[in-house]
Amino acid sequence: MRIRIPLPVLLLWVLFSCDLSRASDLVLVGAKIYSSPTETPIENGSILVHDGRILAVGPSASMKFPRAATVLDCKGLVITAGFWNSHVHILTPSLLHAEKLSSDQITSQLEDMLTRWGFTTVFDIASVLDNTTLIRRRIESGEVKGPRILTVGEPFWVKGGTPVYVRGFLEANHINIPEVESSVQAIERVRQQIRDGADGIKIFTGSIGSIERGGVLIMPVDMAKAIVSEAHRAGKPVFAHPSNGEGIEVAIQSGVDVLAHPATEGNPYTPSLTLRMKAAHVALIPTLTLFGVEGKKSVEPAEEIEKWIDMAVQEVKTYSNAGGQILFGTDVGYIERFDTSEELTLMFRAGMSFKQVLASLTTNPAERFGYSAHGGRIAKGMDGDLVVLRADPAQDVTAFSKVRYTIRGGKVIFSDR
Repeated sequence: MRIRIPLPVLLLWVLFSCDLSRASDLVLVGAKIYSSPTETPIENGSILVHDGRILAVGPSASMKFPRAATVLDCKGLVITAGFWNSHVHILTPSLLHAEKLSSDQITSQLEDMLTRWGFTTVFDIASVLDNTTLIRRRIESGEVKGPRILTVGEPFWVKGGTPVYVRGFLEANHINIPEVESSVQAIERVRQQIRDGADGIKIFTGSIGSIERGGVLIMPVDMAKAIVSEAHRAGKPVFAHPSNGEGIEVAIQSGVDVLAHPATEGNPYTPSLTLRMKAAHVALIPTLTLFGVEGKKSVEPAEEIEKWIDMAVQEVKTYSNAGGQILFGTDVGYIERFDTSEELTLMFRAGMSFKQVLASLTTNPAERFGYSAHGGRIAKGMDGDLVVLRADPAQDVTAFSKVRYTIRGGKVIFSDR
């Protein structure tokens, strides 16, 4: 007598009888899983990652796993998709001259800055392109443990617009970032940087070129448009550092995709400007921790620093409430405040819910930068980029900073032992 085995059962039998252990299999068992900001969490759920992709996710009671898989017991822990930091700088002295650094040195610095805080993907929006691409190659080869790095390389600022607050650093480290004098020159530089591996372009639509003159140098609109058009022709996003309302205006008119900071000078976020930003589908990176760091560096009175922070918080709140897209970013690499808990607290102060903060860390950047088909969520077929947290961020938003494991492509790149 022939026994007829139902097709679904047969497929499961074939799947789990195969020697999956020859590939890299990772199983995370018993966690609360936030598959995305919009889905109901899975209580006591498990995830199987095979060959760097999620093969299965669901309630633990319904899951079966290869015997030889590496198993992480995640009972009492929380899992989300891997985090994005959409504003970093691979520009710290300890990461410059990467050709002279050991794998352990680079891994250690990337851990301090990024992977211990759950970041599996980062967008570097100003650095030395050759150095950053070298670090990226060493990560991709497996020599160094680190996040996926997207980069803009060297930023674009107008003649006289090298920011006053980075001049000393650039000179001390013998870094030359040319100032742009014409649209023709700018277009050719965009093309060259993309040929050299840049994943995006950054422009200073408003650059603090001289504190003594109180000067924010504004990039001419025609130059900004030329740069943005050339980058978009190559399918690359453009970030803008606006500094003030006029800088935001140039960013909007030129078609910029992402504002790297709020622009607090003069409180420019009027209802009409906010609506225009949203209509132009501009994303905003809060970098709220930056304002306190800069205030203390300038030895400003505490009440003045709080005023700056509050203004930035209110601008993020205005744009978030209007439905504008928010991307998590910290400006780490320029500032040395690696711990993300303050940024998370300030975003919560700006009225952002747990789900909105989670979106800023996962689905929003994945959508913005073209990764949503395979990243930003926990689902079958998606990248095995995951963060395991010690506590539930739905109860306390700073739990996003309490990382137990950071996993990229099914491999643990940080473990808080």
